[in-house]
Amino acid sequence: MKQLFKTMLLSTLMLALTGCAANYYNVPREVYEKKVRVLGVAPIMLDADSDIRHPEKGEVLKIIREANRKNEKELVEILKGTGEYFSVRFLDEEADQLYADIVSRRERRDDAGIIYTKYFYKPEELKKFIVRHNVDAVMLVTVSGITMLEKIYSSTKMAYLEDNYNNLIMTGQILDADGSLLWEYPNFRQRVLTYVPLLALQYPDFEESRANLTDQVSIKNKSIAGIGRAFAKSESSSGKGARQVSVLYNKQYADMAALLQYFRNPLADRKPEKPAVAPAAATPPGEDSSRLRPPAPAAIQPPQTPPAPQAVPGKPAPRELEPARPLEPGTQLIKEPEIK
Repeated sequence: MKQLFKTMLLSTLMLALTGCAANYYNVPREVYEKKVRVLGVAPIMLDADSDIRHPEKGEVLKIIREANRKNEKELVEILKGTGEYFSVRFLDEEADQLYADIVSRRERRDDAGIIYTKYFYKPEELKKFIVRHNVDAVMLVTVSGITMLEKIYSSTKMAYLEDNYNNLIMTGQILDADGSLLWEYPNFRQRVLTYVPLLALQYPDFEESRANLTDQVSIKNKSIAGIGRAFAKSESSSGKGARQVSVLYNKQYADMAALLQYFRNPLADRKPEKPAVAPAAATPPGEDSSRLRPPAPAAIQPPQTPPAPQAVPGKPAPRELEPARPLEPGTQLIKEPEIK
């Protein structure tokens, strides 16, 4: 049992140490560090023509645009806090116009069971955008709608409904002026693939089904008021500082930041520390260093212990209280009475 526990502990430790050097970029880490020193973050774009099936779509788009503007700069602050870049800049432009200028097409993708929308950009317009802002690469983030097959459980976990649900998702990419895709979110270089939607626009009404004593569960759209409250709910940012950010965006930013920082092995980079040596005092010009140097303290000799008195054959050994050397004339000794 102990051997099994040691084996499991060693395996966990090795997995943690190897994970410390994970590279989630599409290029070698050294190449990325040399290529991208100044990162630009574009305004969060909205794909208004994407698969958003809410009956009041116009109101939903309005809520998303307002939320993007309120929360987009917090992503810049979080990226600054990673310490991975010389500079991170927010590229202040009009988001809808930027989307119309640089996006060429989109694709619905299903990679390893992850459903998302992938965007492709016009090479010349992308290059002009990066050169205009004088950055090495740009991070493009887009909010869009998508419908996917999901299994959603009731609050009691006793029932579920598997069906197609409409969701809002957030995707991101980092590209250089040549159009090379350096990093993407969702990210497929992590060991365990995870991707959480920004917000579900629909839900199964299990309460209505239970109240009507039926197995038929209706899929309903969330109300505009409910969607607005979901975007407005805030919390402290996942980055440094006590800034308030939308809970929905904070979750997406935290997931992105975890895949934007290079985790190094703390044991591999550690160097042995050298003992500090006090610098020698400088000698003024023209002075004899031997005269300025204080004399070395004399070695302290341990106190000499007098030799123990030796017994003389035929005589008793002298007592410890008796003097071990002759006394001066006239000195009287007081001897203890002998006990017979």
